[in-house]
Amino acid sequence: MQLTSLLKDLTYGDTKPAITKLIENDATKEIRIVFKKGQEMKSHKTSFPITVSIFEGEINFGVHNTEHILKKGDLISLEPNVIHNLIALEDSIVRLSLSKNDSVERVQKVTEQ
Repeated sequence: MQLTSLLKDLTYGDTKPAITKLIENDATKEIRIVFKKGQEMKSHKTSFPITVSIFEGEINFGVHNTEHILKKGDLISLEPNVIHNLIALEDSIVRLSLSKNDSVERVQKVTEQ
């Protein structure tokens, strides 16, 4: 069993979103992404399905040339290889559910683009 909180040791990155792995088990990796207003994750994709949950704040989530405004409590899932981007419209906390086969390092590299 693993127990943690999306709010534990919460920190905002000065120039880019802060990425933290919260839980890893036999099936998934649960990642917290903390955005300051205006920070973004530029267009990217993954070879695995993902689910994005908005815990706090508001995110402009772009996919298939359409912008979706996601607010606290909203979830969105994507199939593999779907190009998407995120822009924080306000300070935000996002939970990203990854496949066990995906990597936290890949997510961190997206913030460095």
